[in-house]
Amino acid sequence: MKNHLRAKKNRAAYAALALCFCLGHGAALAGEIHALVRDKAGQPVADAVVLALPANRSAPGAAGATASIIVDQVNKEFVPYVLPVRVGTTVNFPNKDNIRHHVYSFSPAKTFELPLYLGSSAPPVLFDKAGPVALGCNIHDWMIAYVYVSDSPYFARTGTDGKAILRAVPEGSYTLRTWHPRLRGKEEETDRKVAVPRSGTLQPVWEIALTPDFRIRRAPIPGQSGY
Repeated sequence: MKNHLRAKKNRAAYAALALCFCLGHGAALAGEIHALVRDKAGQPVADAVVLALPANRSAPGAAGATASIIVDQVNKEFVPYVLPVRVGTTVNFPNKDNIRHHVYSFSPAKTFELPLYLGSSAPPVLFDKAGPVALGCNIHDWMIAYVYVSDSPYFARTGTDGKAILRAVPEGSYTLRTWHPRLRGKEEETDRKVAVPRSGTLQPVWEIALTPDFRIRRAPIPGQSGY
């Protein structure tokens, strides 16, 4: 009986060890994508979204998102200017100003309106379709921002240095793509096929053409940044 129990414990311990090894080994089978986005003059481009679209869309991590995140309204501006999210994400639009805002979008990926409100009284918005969503405010014309809705779980936004890091991307075949609010042409034209290795990094570089920045400037008032 004792030998039987000892053998049973040994089998359980071996199974647990094997499971840990498999999990650790599986976690190691992932690389990183260190992307750099520049304009045609070679200058870094901030607020570009870099995506890795799996060839196998049923790959791990492809389930829809349920997280709720925030686009703030501060000093009559949307913060951040570009927000990448996963399909299935809900976004809250709190108004931290002491005046009312009216947030809206007429984009094909998401059409909605949040009529005049203060504070956090507006209901969250579910972004359930992939694509860029332009945001505006009916009261302040210069208030423009974008929610980029990704149908891939692997994405990141570039900083002021034009760099974005996509971490823990499982080994496999992907299409890399970049998008920016001022991108000239279609985002699909930036596509490139890559193979993400079991470990290590890829370092893709894009030089994209941008349209002029036609954002409306805030009306200057002495001592203030706008009305």
